[in-house]
Amino acid sequence: MTDLRLALTDRAVASLRPASSGQYFARDTDLPGFMVLVGKRQKTFVVQGERRKAGKRLSVRMKVAEVGELTTRAARAKAKDILGKIANGVDPRASPRKQDGEPAEVDLPSIANPTLRIAWERYRDGHMRNKGRSDGTINNYRDHIERLLADWLDYPLSKFGNDPSLVTVRHEKLTKENGAYIANGCMRTLRAVYNHARKAARTLPADNPVSAIDWNAEHRRNTALGLSDLEDWFTQLAALKNPIRREFHLFMLLSGHRPEAIRKARVEHVDFRGRVLHIPRPKGGEVKAFDIPLSNAMIRCLVRVLRIGRALYGEQSRDWLFPAESQSGHMIEHKEKRSDLSKWGNDLRQTFRTIAQTAGVAELDVHLLMNHSIPGVNAGYITRNKLLSDHLRQQQEAISRRMLEAGRSRQKETKRRTSAWHALPSRRMLTDLMIGEDQRL
Repeated sequence: MTDLRLALTDRAVASLRPASSGQYFARDTDLPGFMVLVGKRQKTFVVQGERRKAGKRLSVRMKVAEVGELTTRAARAKAKDILGKIANGVDPRASPRKQDGEPAEVDLPSIANPTLRIAWERYRDGHMRNKGRSDGTINNYRDHIERLLADWLDYPLSKFGNDPSLVTVRHEKLTKENGAYIANGCMRTLRAVYNHARKAARTLPADNPVSAIDWNAEHRRNTALGLSDLEDWFTQLAALKNPIRREFHLFMLLSGHRPEAIRKARVEHVDFRGRVLHIPRPKGGEVKAFDIPLSNAMIRCLVRVLRIGRALYGEQSRDWLFPAESQSGHMIEHKEKRSDLSKWGNDLRQTFRTIAQTAGVAELDVHLLMNHSIPGVNAGYITRNKLLSDHLRQQQEAISRRMLEAGRSRQKETKRRTSAWHALPSRRMLTDLMIGEDQRL
């Protein structure tokens, strides 16, 4: 959960909701350094300050009292005294002996030296969700931490910071058992979680333990289809029994976008008049939302899938562009047997990039069509929406045309005229669909 800032009073502290996962801070606006640590079951008054030692600034964070043991006013007064000692260079945690019958002040290991579990939860809730990261990205990180590093969840991060060999050995083990790419990805996740945790836990070793590993070599996978491969691929596509999946793979080829974003495309995001498909939460989250310009072939594909969806999945097709009888109501798994369809998913994304080059589409336009970050210092001066309605759609049309021309030969054109990607909707059909969508909205 996100940390809060408010004037701490007995009423305000009592109204703080328990953390749904991990912990969060409610920081006092009246006394800097005074805060309440809120967990799932308890609340604790905490104080944090900085002292100098040998010319270095050291962060000190310690428990003041459990909420309920002291009133907020009394806890603030005690916190003020502790902060004064810290400012004078004294570490109040140094003496564990009891004085005046009071319990000794103790450090909070969950803050100063969090376990991997706590550090991951704070990174997930305090960073990834706040930054609007997509569910797919969060689930990928979760798989790394909660599955591949499950036996480390309750270890303090200092264990790895003080002994980086643990990380190097685990990286080698993951490489052998899970593969080079997964091992590297898991370590990148661990590196990010450690760096995020150290922003608050300054006593952790400054050197990230992941820096000790020797990274596995990674090579961009070359799985794209060439122009000469498209005819056989279209033949395989036409043989797929499920028409929704057939149209899905075709749209993947024509758009060049990530499978997860297209699987979750909603009917309401199709704008036939504007000739775009809106993607509200792509990789990178809502800040990366964009519109896919639709070529004529892409529009025909969407018209077909809308009609087929209504016939096969009446209820699910009200919401989802690619409906299915799943719990979510849309396609969950896009993979096919390679013997049935040789290329799918990111293979088709690479194919789009490759065919775009043969169609003479400029590098910058390809980046914009695929929603890639634009390289160079001039990126901030390019307004994508200004190019969308005319220029980018023409480029999309050129790519689609090149794909379809390569995907059929003149000798087989007549035989395939009834295949999925050749069915041309009439003007009346398009009008009826647009009117229907307007009525549903």
